Amino acid sequence: MFFVRRTEMSEQILDKVADNVRILSLSMVEKAKSGHPGGAMGGADFISVLYSEFLNFDPDDSNWIFRDRFFLDPGHMSPMLYSILHLVDKFTTDEIKNFRQWGSPTHGHPELNVARGIENTSGPLGQGAAMGVGAAIAERFYAQRFGEWTAHKTYIFASDGSMQEEIAYGVGRIAGLLGLNNLIMFFDSNDIQLSHTTDKTTSEDTPKKYESWGWRVETIDGNNVEEIRAALKRANEEKEKPTLIIGKTIMGKCALTADGCNFERKVSTHGQPLSAAGGDVVKTIVNLCGNPEEPFAVFPEVKDYFAKVLDEKRKIAKAKKENQMKWAKENPELAEKLFEMFDENPQKVDFSKIIPPANSATRNASGAVLAYFAQNINNMIVSSADLSNSDQTGKFLEKSKEFSYHDFSGGFLQAGVAELTMAAIMNGLALHGGIVPVCATFFVFSDYMKPAIRIAALMEIPVKYVFTHDSFRVGEDGPTHQPIEHEMQLRLLEKIRNHSGTPSLLVLRPADGAETIEAWKLAYENTKSPTALILTRQNVNDLQAQNSDRREDAKQAEKGAYIVKKESGNLDVILLANGSEVGLLCEVAEKLKSENISARVVSAPSEGLFNLQTKEYRESIIPKNAKVFGLTAGLPDALFMLAGVNGKVIGRTQFGNSAPASVLDEKYGYNVSAVLENVKTFLTEK
Repeated sequence: MFFVRRTEMSEQILDKVADNVRILSLSMVEKAKSGHPGGAMGGADFISVLYSEFLNFDPDDSNWIFRDRFFLDPGHMSPMLYSILHLVDKFTTDEIKNFRQWGSPTHGHPELNVARGIENTSGPLGQGAAMGVGAAIAERFYAQRFGEWTAHKTYIFASDGSMQEEIAYGVGRIAGLLGLNNLIMFFDSNDIQLSHTTDKTTSEDTPKKYESWGWRVETIDGNNVEEIRAALKRANEEKEKPTLIIGKTIMGKCALTADGCNFERKVSTHGQPLSAAGGDVVKTIVNLCGNPEEPFAVFPEVKDYFAKVLDEKRKIAKAKKENQMKWAKENPELAEKLFEMFDENPQKVDFSKIIPPANSATRNASGAVLAYFAQNINNMIVSSADLSNSDQTGKFLEKSKEFSYHDFSGGFLQAGVAELTMAAIMNGLALHGGIVPVCATFFVFSDYMKPAIRIAALMEIPVKYVFTHDSFRVGEDGPTHQPIEHEMQLRLLEKIRNHSGTPSLLVLRPADGAETIEAWKLAYENTKSPTALILTRQNVNDLQAQNSDRREDAKQAEKGAYIVKKESGNLDVILLANGSEVGLLCEVAEKLKSENISARVVSAPSEGLFNLQTKEYRESIIPKNAKVFGLTAGLPDALFMLAGVNGKVIGRTQFGNSAPASVLDEKYGYNVSAVLENVKTFLTEK
């Protein structure tokens, strides 16, 4: 362990640092006329001790892979984070003055920016803590493979709201189960939330809850520098369990009214400027020994102190990097492997060696891919929400090993029935770096995961989602398990652009085994956004090759949509689909041909990719004035944009029913005869 050395000066000044953070935080919110000052004022003591004495980072190399990580869960406490990052030279005075303003990097809730010291986008409570667990798992994954010299800590800052979100259960359970002794979570327990005191909401015994999950728990005065320091030291020395430090803090610490009365512990200071809440800014700043005329000033002694702190952190980082260089020289092959695992470009994979099972469910083709990955990608971690034997992630597990208490030699996380927790942990794995995260469940349960998928899309991180059992053909399990609206929900994220101007989510619904291999190739090589693969439960026939090799044909999936069956003469109609409906339309096209109707069949696994192609290519696949008939097993809206104004889309606009898949196909009209009649009727319409 490496800590900044304590000196007599640091003993005397940390209270001053915390007061400076309080002044900066309340001033940012006051100037913006928007934000959350109270919690930031209460949490200032912990953040000051952590950043000055415990958090190891290189001030000159924000991307140092073995730095400690800090995950803020309650994003509304961003003024606290921006204030301490200002003191370590990550934000300028003008930038914190422009808190929550257009073009400013000091957003209302922090957004991922490692160069500025922000490890995660935060806002939706509970997810930041889960991301911290993911990063801690990644750290142990590397320490197991390369040695404890790679070790570093993951710190989480949590609030009362963080504890109340249901995801907190999964965070506590999994971290305790795995014995993540490298994980330290500070619970800023101030007994106040946005609209009321916490006793109106909960009466739980938080220490006992976490102890039952296998955590080491202690409760301290969260505004006492010496108690914070001692607790962090004990947490860093812990060898068996994750640590929860419950810091009893004061909301709006040191706040005063205009007549000088105490204005601490007020609900009103949680979510509005201090002046609007009933406090007095001038009196409070004076109470904190600041100058109300210069509320964004850094105390000279604080500035001098952090100059020394940063120099000390540079020395610590330099020593650790020198240790790494020494190790690399002694272990050249392992060093090359480590470099390869952290390279931003994915490791090379020969997808031509993956053979999907013939005429099988696309989930089975995905299983073949994952089995190959397990033996050829050494930094992939796969997780399933208690469905590995069904979503076919079990094929990866067969070639790997489950994580268990203090054992991270494998690459599989059994998340249990906790889809949101699983997805948010995957985000943390991706944020740590050096990991290819994959998680899986039934498509209908993607509902549980949407908040984490959205945050992944916003952060532009390459998590891979495997969604199987993709339609009403789940069958006997009935409408609770039959996705209808789910593809459209993901396609909406595919339509939204991220801050880099590209689709925020890549969505792929492949038509057969060959296309599934190509979809996985696209997913694996996509390092700019998350990817969702939507796969069938039921078997699908392999599509016929248009040239000599179906695998070669399927490579065109990289363009988002392509022709899988050419028209027999002058084009009369385009039959458009993705997934299992493509094969059905190919059969319909043959029937139409026998009736002298020339049909082209287009497989469109990704509308997002298709829209990125040139206009010439798009119109070569779906000509502007062509009649387009679309078929989907979900909401027809998923194909409306591709079908265009001259098109018609048949899909499901009602929830499903419990019956065998073959029966549902007949009842719903997903057979050759019914679709054939629908196409012919469409062609007679004006």
